[in-house]
Amino acid sequence: MTAADSQPAAAPAQAGLEQIAHIGLGANLGDRGLAIAMALTCLGRHDQIRVDAVAPLFETEPVGDPDQGRFLNSAARLRTTLPPADLLNALLSIERALGRDRSRGRRWGPRPIDLDLLLMGDRASDMPGLRLPHPRLAERRFVLEPLARLDPDLRHPLLGRTIADLLHASIQRSRSFPRS
Repeated sequence: MTAADSQPAAAPAQAGLEQIAHIGLGANLGDRGLAIAMALTCLGRHDQIRVDAVAPLFETEPVGDPDQGRFLNSAARLRTTLPPADLLNALLSIERALGRDRSRGRRWGPRPIDLDLLLMGDRASDMPGLRLPHPRLAERRFVLEPLARLDPDLRHPLLGRTIADLLHASIQRSRSFPRS
C-alpha cells in the first residue's frame, strides 16, 4: 500500500467552502413575527448554515395579489457550506415544516412563511427551479429595504449596482407612480 492509496479522494474545489448567502423572509398568515423567528431558529439549527445577521422587520403591502393581509418581511445573511441547490432545498424544507404548501394556494397569495434565496455571493445561475440572483430582487422594495439594512454596499451580480442604489431607485419609482 502506497501513501497515495491511504489518502482520501480529493474533494471538488468548492466542497466545504463557506459562502455568504442572503435570503428574504416573509409571512402574512397567523403570527407573522413568530413564523419568521421560527424559520430563523430552524436555519440556525442546520449544521451547515449559520445565521450571521438579521434585518429588522418591515410591514409591507402584498405584491401581485392585493386581496390578502399585509406582510412582515426581513432578510438574513447566512454563512453556509451548502451549494445553492441544497440551500434552496433546506429553505423549502423549513417552509414545509412551518405549514407552507407551495402546491396549494395562489401564486403570490397569502402564506404562513416565505423563504427566498436572493443572492449567493456573486454567483449568477439560471437552472430550473433556481435562478441567482433572485429574478425579481431589483424590483421588490419589500426585499430591498431589509437587505439594505444588512448590506447596503452589496452589489447585484448582474446589474453591478449596490442594494442601496437599487432601493433608492425603487423608492423613486414608487413616488413617480402613486397607488390609486
